[in-house]
Amino acid sequence: MSVLRLAHLAAFTLLCGLAGTAAAQVPQYGANVNHEQARKVLAAALADARKQNLPMAVAVVDTAGQLVAFERMDNTQTASIAVAQDKAVSAAMYRRPTKVFQDAVAGGGAGLRVLTLRNANAVEGGLPLVVDGKIIGAIGVSGGSAEQDGVVAKAGTDSLAAK
Repeated sequence: MSVLRLAHLAAFTLLCGLAGTAAAQVPQYGANVNHEQARKVLAAALADARKQNLPMAVAVVDTAGQLVAFERMDNTQTASIAVAQDKAVSAAMYRRPTKVFQDAVAGGGAGLRVLTLRNANAVEGGLPLVVDGKIIGAIGVSGGSAEQDGVVAKAGTDSLAAK
């Protein structure tokens, strides 16, 4: 067996092991986010963006990545409309924060394979919405830096825990 084949086999084995570990930690899907929940998440994220004086676009999608609620603040860059939706779809479909993909790409090597995954967005700002341990959808935020987008998205997800 050639060295190249051995390297590919070793990489494949490693990825399979990591995928199994990650899958065990990822919540399963639950019922889809409803309109009331989506509006609550959207309002909390927008309030945080306003507090930071950041013009942002915020999207909330269901478990299949279908848009449930969306709002774009005044003076938000046009590209953020699609980027926010892409981040939400990625977080819903892959059941993990988009920062996971961002970190994988930043690590280089095998992590660059993320770039070939359909609907995977590798920029922080997409988070799954989790209620009672189940994913009900996701939020995507765009308009600031990746870190700012992540903070605003977290404000949205935190609203579901507030009573």
